[in-house]
Amino acid sequence: MSRVVVIGAGVGGMTVAARLAKQGHEVTIYETADRTGGKCRTEWIGDYAFDTGPSLLTLPAIYKDFFIKTGPRMEKVLTINAVNPSFTYNFDDGKRVNFVNLDLPKTCAAIDHSLGVEAGNAWHSIIQRAEVMWDLSRVPFIQSELTSIWSLLKRRDLIKGIKQIAPFKSLRKVTREYSKDKHIQMIIDRYATYTGSDPRRAPAALLTIAFIESSFGAWHLAGGIGQLNVALSDRCALLGVDVHLNSPVAKINTVNGETVGITLASGEVIAADIVVANADAQIVYNQLLDPTVHAAKSERRKLMRADKSLAGFSLLLGLDNSKIDGPAPQLNHHTIFFPNDYDAEFDDIFTRRIPVADPTIYICSPDDPQMLKRPGTEGWFVLVNAPPHDPKAGWDWSTGGAEYAQKIIDKLDALGLRVSERIDVMEFRTPLDLQDSTSAPGGSIYGTSSHGAMSAFSRAKNRSPVKGLYCVGGSAHPGGGLPLVGMSAELVADAIGPAQSGITAPHHRH
Repeated sequence: MSRVVVIGAGVGGMTVAARLAKQGHEVTIYETADRTGGKCRTEWIGDYAFDTGPSLLTLPAIYKDFFIKTGPRMEKVLTINAVNPSFTYNFDDGKRVNFVNLDLPKTCAAIDHSLGVEAGNAWHSIIQRAEVMWDLSRVPFIQSELTSIWSLLKRRDLIKGIKQIAPFKSLRKVTREYSKDKHIQMIIDRYATYTGSDPRRAPAALLTIAFIESSFGAWHLAGGIGQLNVALSDRCALLGVDVHLNSPVAKINTVNGETVGITLASGEVIAADIVVANADAQIVYNQLLDPTVHAAKSERRKLMRADKSLAGFSLLLGLDNSKIDGPAPQLNHHTIFFPNDYDAEFDDIFTRRIPVADPTIYICSPDDPQMLKRPGTEGWFVLVNAPPHDPKAGWDWSTGGAEYAQKIIDKLDALGLRVSERIDVMEFRTPLDLQDSTSAPGGSIYGTSSHGAMSAFSRAKNRSPVKGLYCVGGSAHPGGGLPLVGMSAELVADAIGPAQSGITAPHHRH
């Protein structure tokens, strides 16, 4: 049995902790905040509940696998519902498309109806290409530790499929091979933002997201996606994982370059055979590890070269429909309003580093009675892409939030959604707020962005070059978002391996 310390009780930290406890290790989590879940939470404000982090579950099989391998099945502890339509896309020219959940033919028919048969055929071809890319990349890129480019070059199946994966083409460029329709382009461009990236620089492999959403569906958890956090906390408790809240970690301790435990901000020293960091890789390598730890230099260099992912500015709107005459405008669960010029949004964020003048607006409006206390009300989580908080080289989010929030509300009103008239509750969250609440540097949602063919290698490795240290979560391989974070936890648990009596702790066996 190894003594394992996990830094951070986010989704990745709790998922890996439970897996390791099930494998027979003694596991303790130390969390800076006064709650578990990291970015994943359902937050109540007055009579309204909001998913203020992830607002959608894709690839639920990853968490079904986790729950069944650590105790009672997922269906015993969570109620999972399909979201239909999965997304509603609205365009500046008045066109609109509903994507039908788990039904590609109906989605293509909806595109035919709104955008024309040529666009519908193009979407079908795009999904076919995305499926091939997923089949080729899933095992070597996502469900395996990404140790080096050389390990990939040894895979004959991957080399044969390199033309399909198109590693040196951008997401934008590959989409244009199938369609010149600007509406199709915008929908695909949005997948780059799922990883905090610019579609003109993000790799074509992100097209796989289109296949994943189409084939594995869009899902909601009754009571909010934050219920996943509750279920993970319960699973950790069931398996004897000790969780210490309000316990910030000041340092990862090493002797001769090998991890020996942590020091808390309080000064208490905790000995451990293995440390798993569910903190942003920037914090792990630049703040928690001593700069003299030679083995960490390669990871520090990677992080220095990588671009930060985009951040988000969000509004939490509680709307009371009794305040207006006549019926309120109806939204589906996930609704997107695109601007006229999507490129200007990426220029504002990644080049000018300023709040977007005319942003794409995403609204999550769950039809979930467990998330409201009064009939005739709606809780909207509204999110727009934003530059990270960076007072030295970018945007300072310590001021101007209220004015920017009003600008978004004005745009929602201009779209005919009658928001101002119905507001009962309104709060806004800036990238600085996200940084303060989750320790995500600059409020970057996904750590580093996915820019360029080698971007997958710029993420922190699950098995750190520092012996006994492992990295899990959105800033580590394979990336951000609930499915990938769940995969990351499985990779780390597999790398550490089960407890074995009488054998030296697993981190010695590299």
